[in-house]
Amino acid sequence: MIFKTYQDKRLSMLGFGAMRLPLLENGQIDEAQTAEMTRIAIENGVNYFDTAYPYHGGMSEVVMGRILKEYPRDSYYLATKYPGHQIASSYDPAEIFEEQLKKCGVDYFDFYLLHNVYENSIPVYLDPKWGILDYFKEQKKLGRIRHLGFSTHASVPALKEFLDICGEDMEFCQIQLNYLDWTLQDAKAKYALLSERKIPIWVMEPVRGGKLASFGEDITQKLRDLRPEESTASWCFRFLQDLPNVTMVLSGMSDLAQMQDNLKTFDRERKLTAEEKEFLFAVADSMKNSVPCTACRYCCDGCPMGLDIPRLLTTYNEIRILPSTNSIMWLEALPEDKKPSACIGCGKCSRICPQGIDIPKAMEDLDALLQTIPSWQKICREREEAARRLKEGK
Repeated sequence: MIFKTYQDKRLSMLGFGAMRLPLLENGQIDEAQTAEMTRIAIENGVNYFDTAYPYHGGMSEVVMGRILKEYPRDSYYLATKYPGHQIASSYDPAEIFEEQLKKCGVDYFDFYLLHNVYENSIPVYLDPKWGILDYFKEQKKLGRIRHLGFSTHASVPALKEFLDICGEDMEFCQIQLNYLDWTLQDAKAKYALLSERKIPIWVMEPVRGGKLASFGEDITQKLRDLRPEESTASWCFRFLQDLPNVTMVLSGMSDLAQMQDNLKTFDRERKLTAEEKEFLFAVADSMKNSVPCTACRYCCDGCPMGLDIPRLLTTYNEIRILPSTNSIMWLEALPEDKKPSACIGCGKCSRICPQGIDIPKAMEDLDALLQTIPSWQKICREREEAARRLKEGK
């Protein structure tokens, strides 16, 4: 196992993420298989286990707590998260924290995160009426949290805003990072910002929900020719092993085969050559099939609605590949008059675009595409329900 030094701790670079645990036919967590995966992980050096309050309908914490109870408490590190991004009147931080300790069957958490800090949740986390940050800083003083950090799907400006206010209290940050999102979601800039602030990086979605572990035969064969003994997924992890500020890589393993393959990859470092990196970035570029926006922003000057057209086009390119939490949440945070649906189709942007992009058509297509995405549909339903309740005075 590859290990990383974090303060006074020796962490396995591979962490077991408990968001995509194996399931039974009835949709419940397959606890027996999860226990076996945990046993094999621990036997091979994995000592970091990551869960969260909402994972598997709240059952991830319960199941992982029961399984890890069979091992000495000082033999593993347990991480979970506070769901401030889903704040409601019943989400009192003290109440949730005590519940999490009970569900996991522990007296303290080794690592605790503010979950999903992004454009819409930052005001919640910083709102003094909730007292979220102060409460968890106090729990750290009491030893019930050993290390406090946060996970984020925020854009670079929002991430910088949060760090400017709370960076002194954040010991680590969990971001979506892989060789596709290095450019697609500007993970390169997030990596640089966090490295500049000397905040160690935890990685989520290293294989982009499996997207980067399954290609057509042409790409698969090329990867096999370059490294015959390694799996397609291993390339994602090798890419991350070459980034010095990456301390932890979380993999949401769903079966024993994935666990065994990842353990093999993290058995030792085999960093990518310059040629191999170049090929990976070429693969990423081929996946984008993108609208050729260069972000010159000429289109923005004459837009009567003041839309951030380059950012919307970038989001459109991303969603066409695979809808992600980052893109959906950025769009959700926009005011209604800044969403793609606000485009009035005047065409001023297209007439000035050096790339000749039909921008009104792209905005129309993006809006139509959003209507097919379940997570966006859920957001719209919740927004409509909130508006109805407000109108009724409830």
